[in-house]
Amino acid sequence: MTPELNDHNKDEFPPAHTAEHLLNQTMIRLFSCGRSYNAHVERKKSKMSFHLDHKPDRKEEREIERRMNELIEQDLPVTFEFVTRDNLPEGIQLDRLPSDASETIRLVRIGDYDVCPCIGKHVRSTAQIGRFEMLGTNWDEMERSFRVRFKIVQ
Repeated sequence: MTPELNDHNKDEFPPAHTAEHLLNQTMIRLFSCGRSYNAHVERKKSKMSFHLDHKPDRKEEREIERRMNELIEQDLPVTFEFVTRDNLPEGIQLDRLPSDASETIRLVRIGDYDVCPCIGKHVRSTAQIGRFEMLGTNWDEMERSFRVRFKIVQ
């Protein structure tokens, strides 16, 4: 029996939504930043913004794309785990959940690479994502914000 979770009002494109999880963790590992603070993930193109301590150079941008496609090719399993708020694994943050979020939380795991609370739609394994193609980036010096624009090519 699946635990009762909050209603979900989005209809994600599972390959791009799963790539969103991978990109969040890739940015955390490359730049020691937090998960994106603004994301618009769609079928045709997506964009995610991160607060960073510096503007990534072209080499770092290429490394983001290389790592993303390497992770996709690894065919990592995407699994779900249901936990209660008082049984969260270490490091799981609930600050982005709505204030009326249910007592039961669904964690989405992508291999041993990423885990976070999410009720969206995902592929079964990363090989189903397709290819991650970076379309461009923007840097806002005042906000110290780095936006990644990308699409998933299947």
